[in-house]
Order: sequence, then C-alpha cells, then structure tokens
Amino acid sequence: MPGYSGGVIRAVAFDADETLLDLRPAIEAALEVVRAEVRGIDPAAELSRDHLRDDWNSVFAEDPDAPVPHIRREALRRSLARFGLEHHLDTQVEAFFAARFRETRPFPDALAMLAELRSSYVLGYATNGNSIAERCGLGGEFAFELYAHQNGLPKKPSPAFFAAVLEAAGVDPHEVVYVGDNYRHDVEAPAAAGMRTVWVNRAGREVPGAVVPDAVIDRLAHLPEALARLAT
Repeated sequence: MPGYSGGVIRAVAFDADETLLDLRPAIEAALEVVRAEVRGIDPAAELSRDHLRDDWNSVFAEDPDAPVPHIRREALRRSLARFGLEHHLDTQVEAFFAARFRETRPFPDALAMLAELRSSYVLGYATNGNSIAERCGLGGEFAFELYAHQNGLPKKPSPAFFAAVLEAAGVDPHEVVYVGDNYRHDVEAPAAAGMRTVWVNRAGREVPGAVVPDAVIDRLAHLPEALARLAT
C-alpha cells in the first residue's frame, strides 16, 4: 500500500542522477576521455569499456557505502594498473571528472517542471552521488541541497539521510514527497520515513517490492499533475 494518501504537500525533494540528471551519457563521455588519454600515454594500452565497467562494478560491490568520488578513483586506479599506468591516476581522475561535470545536464523536461513547482513547494535536492547541482545545470533551483558524505551524512537508504531531508525542508514527513528513480532508495526508504513517494519509472518496469509508490511517472513533465492528485 502507498505510505500516505491525500493532504497538503509542502515540500518536494529530488534524487539527482537518472531522476533530474541524464547521467549515463556523461559517464560514457568521461570514460571515453580517459580511454583517449590512455591511448595518448601508451598506444599499446587497449583500455576497453569493459575494463572500466568491470572495475567500477567490483569496487562498488566491495564498498557501496563509500563516497562516489572514492569509488571512481579506485576503479580508475585498477583500470590503469592493468597496463602499469597507475602513476597517471591523478591526471586521469581530473580528466574524468572534468568531462563528467561538463557533460552532465538535466533531462529536457526537468527545468520547466521545476519552474512550475517552485511557487507551490519547497524544492530540495538530496543525492547519494556527487552531482553538484551548480555544476550540472541546476544551480539556484533548490531551497536546500544535501549530498551524502558531506558533514557525515550517510547514503540512502539510511534513515539518517531522510531525517536530514525532513530537517532541511522544515515540515512533517507526510508533507514531503520524495521523487526518484531507484526503487529501494527513493521509494522504500523515504516511505519508511513517513514520506510520500513518486517513482520515476521511464522504463515501465513492474514495482519490484511490497511498497507501492504513491505515484509513478514516466517523465518529469508529468510530476506537477501527479502532485496535484496526491494532494486531493
């Protein structure tokens, strides 16, 4: 069953990556920059996308609660070490993140949706990742921003993360809607904190668990209407 239905909504908090931000093309572009840099250092070093993906997956699996920049750095170190190039790690980390932030931008319908909501709700940005709003085309869009691992904030799905969202929003749990694409992090966890949830499900997947989102949308442009229905 949905966690709560009906009643005033005062705040809407958003996940970042793959919710507001089209991250995957940016990551792919940044990894291509690293591959090109490595070819320039050693033309015989055939660093593949599979190497980069496998090393990321391995590091993430070992410590999923680590800060995202730490995971990326260690994954790149392992990829470079395949060819004895780990002494180039600092320059490749810098090249990766420069390209990653340069290429990370909101989904096409994100900014218009935020503009439509701003006069009616406190808008928040609360993410496990390192997509700094100002560096990703979302500067000035939110009343508050929360990033896991800043000031000791643990990652979702920790209850402490959502307690911080509530504190920043300054409202009661049932007055907050959390919006995100990850079912476990953005539906189950905020619902357990007493929030209402909107699942951004662009792929049309089935709900994978017992907690039913209060609303499901396949594009951000549908969020204002979904929120209006939840408030009735």
